[in-house]
Amino acid sequence: MRRYKRVLVGVGVALGVAVGATGGVLGSGEPPVTGPPPGTDAWNADRSLGRALPDPTRTAPADVAAFFQSLRPAARQDLVERHPLVVGNLDGVPVRLRYAANARAVQGTAFERLAQPGRQILAFDPRGRGQVAEVHGDLERARHVAVVVPGADVDAGTFDRAKDPYGTPTGMARSLRAATGGATAVIAWTGYTTPVGIGPDTATGGHAEAGAPRLARFTRGLAAVGAPRPSLFCHSYGSVVCGLAAKDAVAKDVVAFGSPGMRADSVRELGTTARVWAAKNPTDWISKVPNVDLFGLGHGTDPTARDFGALRVPAQRAQGHTGYFAPGTDSLAAFAAIARGEQPAGGAAR
Repeated sequence: MRRYKRVLVGVGVALGVAVGATGGVLGSGEPPVTGPPPGTDAWNADRSLGRALPDPTRTAPADVAAFFQSLRPAARQDLVERHPLVVGNLDGVPVRLRYAANARAVQGTAFERLAQPGRQILAFDPRGRGQVAEVHGDLERARHVAVVVPGADVDAGTFDRAKDPYGTPTGMARSLRAATGGATAVIAWTGYTTPVGIGPDTATGGHAEAGAPRLARFTRGLAAVGAPRPSLFCHSYGSVVCGLAAKDAVAKDVVAFGSPGMRADSVRELGTTARVWAAKNPTDWISKVPNVDLFGLGHGTDPTARDFGALRVPAQRAQGHTGYFAPGTDSLAAFAAIARGEQPAGGAAR
């Protein structure tokens, strides 16, 4: 009990430091969005093709892909027009059909800017604060794919905000794609309900537990349409999501940076065959957060700790909690090498 009290005090102090460092607010306790996309009931009842459509909850992405490959172009387009929210969020659907479906789905919502010419929206769910995934580059032809998984305070309204450009999924994705010389398709994935502010939701695993299956299925959907295994770049609370998803995700790398922990004590406990990397710069306030996991509070061992066993990513030139993708940093150069399947300069086993 005494140890538990010390942990609570430590977490409380750390949260106070984090709030002061980020200008954040205490979390709202918002429940995470789960379950199949809106419109699923109408989709499941549709027999216009003379057979049942793939169930969004139970059908594996590979089977979804096979189903759509069996359809004539006119039938595919008909499903896009009648069920845009389902088609646009159904992992295993061909990439261009998802783009077309989501362009329709965002119309008339608060997120109509997502339909601007040139945007490639791979997923869109208007429930709650909104969830979205956007592709930067040519996902159908890219030799390498990366997925950026963000932490707290990111949703469909803030994932591409101009403020703090390298602290948003869009800013990270654009910076990473540029650093790879345009050779990598990068997906800014805000496909789970992120915690709001600094508070109980960020100190516990509920939102990550809800998001992890969504991320794992998303990666299986990429594999089902023939995309290369992605490298997952997991920032802050997003690394908790990645840690829980790792055993079921189809990925070649899992990169945790600015991480409070991954709900595991070692790489072995993640249960993945992917390469696991970790980065934390000396000025990142996340270092003030105790690496504990006691009665559901905290997220466990620091992934940059020697005993965790992750490969090291240099980050001496990064600044603060959101500076890892800033141009000219050693962390960005290392991330670009990882995304291309190369060994980064200065990267090594612990």
